[in-house]
Amino acid sequence: MADNKDEKPVDNTENVAEKLSALKLKQIEDDVASSYILVDIGANLTNSKYSRDLDSVVERAKDAGVRKIMVTGASVQCSKEALRLTRLYPGILYSSAGVHPHDAKTWTDDCYEVIKELASNPECVAVGECGLDFNRNFSPPDVQMEVFEKQVQLACEVGKPLFLHERDAHDDMVRILGKFKDRLPPAVLHCFTGTSAQAVKYLEMGLYIGLTGFLWKDKSDDGVRSILEKGLIPLDRMLIETDAPFMYPNVRGSKIPANIKQALSDRSLSFLNRYCTFQRNEPCSLPVIVEMIAAYMKRPVEEVAMATTINAIKLFGFS
Repeated sequence: MADNKDEKPVDNTENVAEKLSALKLKQIEDDVASSYILVDIGANLTNSKYSRDLDSVVERAKDAGVRKIMVTGASVQCSKEALRLTRLYPGILYSSAGVHPHDAKTWTDDCYEVIKELASNPECVAVGECGLDFNRNFSPPDVQMEVFEKQVQLACEVGKPLFLHERDAHDDMVRILGKFKDRLPPAVLHCFTGTSAQAVKYLEMGLYIGLTGFLWKDKSDDGVRSILEKGLIPLDRMLIETDAPFMYPNVRGSKIPANIKQALSDRSLSFLNRYCTFQRNEPCSLPVIVEMIAAYMKRPVEEVAMATTINAIKLFGFS
């Protein structure tokens, strides 16, 4: 029998490393395959809450499957900053330019031309956030209506979609938009929180409906949940958004039915629970929002995700 004392043990370190690398690669591929392809049509990334870690916020959104984000312009200065961010994250961030109804009282004679110039940039894909908010009336209603009408006129002039805000002002919103019905560009009613009748009216006018994490706290008999359960919003007219850092979807809340909670995937919940709070929502919460919408509609989540992404690309012309 041969003496094997001098034989060295086989070094399997490289083989083990290769196997671990292969497993890691497979895990990454599975994660990518399980993520949705989403577009967040409204995130307030100029908010100071993101000033220290915007790179990480954008990376987390991408990891969660959010491929495009429209950064909301809510004032002249905010709109300028939103456009600046699009240059830092080309192909991922886009912007809008407008004056929010809360800030309508700050409108000056030169605002029209400044917003028009901002909207002329290809990275700026919409006019807004503009509209009417009679819920809080941070600006007088008559001033809100005057400033809103000017921005609708501007959108008609530059031919870019409208990003609309409306709270407790449905009739006046319909009336003002009606003045421009023969030349109104495509428009989305962002963060819709109204009734069935209001949703139907906006849809009849050709508007898209934008939905957010507001779903978690809506328990009215004729609100957004009911509208989704009744199937009143066609998939080809639906868009999704986080409105970050606002509208945090508190999926742990008691207002959400058990069957809706059960429809939420571990992967989507991991982004929400690790990175988002009431104080600071992030675009990476968008997968949870689309899963909630799909659950209320009793539709496959992949179908809702794909439809809303196609709608966003068609409406805003994302490259």
